[in-house]
Amino acid sequence: MIYLILFIISFSLTYVIKEIALKKSLLAYVNERSSHTKPVPHGGGVAIVVTWCIGLFYLYFNNNIDSNLFFALISGLIISVVSYFDDLFELSAKLRLFFQALVAFLGLYFLDGLKEVDLFIFTIENPVIVNLFAFIMIIWFINLYNFLDGIDGYAGAEAIFLAIAGYVLFGGEHFLILIAAVLGFLIWNWHEAKIFMGDVGSTLLGYNIAIFTIYYANQDSNNLWIWIILFSLFWFDATLTLYRRKKNKEKISQAHKKHAYQRLVQAGWKHDEVVKFAIIINIILLFIALLFNAFLAFILAIVLLFYIMKRIDNIKGF
Repeated sequence: MIYLILFIISFSLTYVIKEIALKKSLLAYVNERSSHTKPVPHGGGVAIVVTWCIGLFYLYFNNNIDSNLFFALISGLIISVVSYFDDLFELSAKLRLFFQALVAFLGLYFLDGLKEVDLFIFTIENPVIVNLFAFIMIIWFINLYNFLDGIDGYAGAEAIFLAIAGYVLFGGEHFLILIAAVLGFLIWNWHEAKIFMGDVGSTLLGYNIAIFTIYYANQDSNNLWIWIILFSLFWFDATLTLYRRKKNKEKISQAHKKHAYQRLVQAGWKHDEVVKFAIIINIILLFIALLFNAFLAFILAIVLLFYIMKRIDNIKGF
């Protein structure tokens, strides 16, 4: 029953935010990075954040979530608030990075850090090295999720996929809470979107995925690779695109439309077609993670994604 209530809250609140944004002209206007063709209200991620927090507190007060995980996840509210103001006023990159580092520190503090990183051949247990890796990973996940929130339904569908996969693999009502919170918004964000998520939502989702990765990796070191495989469509696209732009000596801070999903849209794909294609890839990645050991699964996932990116390059030259 709680999940239905949370879905209704998210759905209704997204509608209210949409109407307020229209009246206040809080719109995402078309620019050089846009994949939409007309101004659209933004800030729908607020509904996700509010519903998510309500659900987390419900689980906490009913003793249905590990307290360490609860405090680590609820710390993400900080980055959401900062990102909301960034949506409105365009905060400086240094200020955004400061708060991203702050929540990364808090997340690691409440989870007692990352315990080890199993590199298959050997395991790194040095707390400085593994937690520096975890710290950078959290910040990178926050930013890359924001980078990949560029077309209707893409970021929301990815979050729901990861939550479903997380629940299937590990259980945990927090995944069901996340599904309810995002689904209520996604209905309004499906192509053609009536409202956008904005940084307020995308940064929180990226942070949550990083926290899930660390939390479950501390239970079993192989889980680190499972989460990396499940999330590989997003981080692979973001990382490969960043590498290519750096190699081409482009200004990294400059807006662009060179991520794979953006190039598919430029090639003539509709937003919902790209999202459905991504869902199919994600399902394949889930089966790879389920059927093979961590090392082989990781290799297969990377080979698959390289192949897909190469095919996309052929569709729309890079």
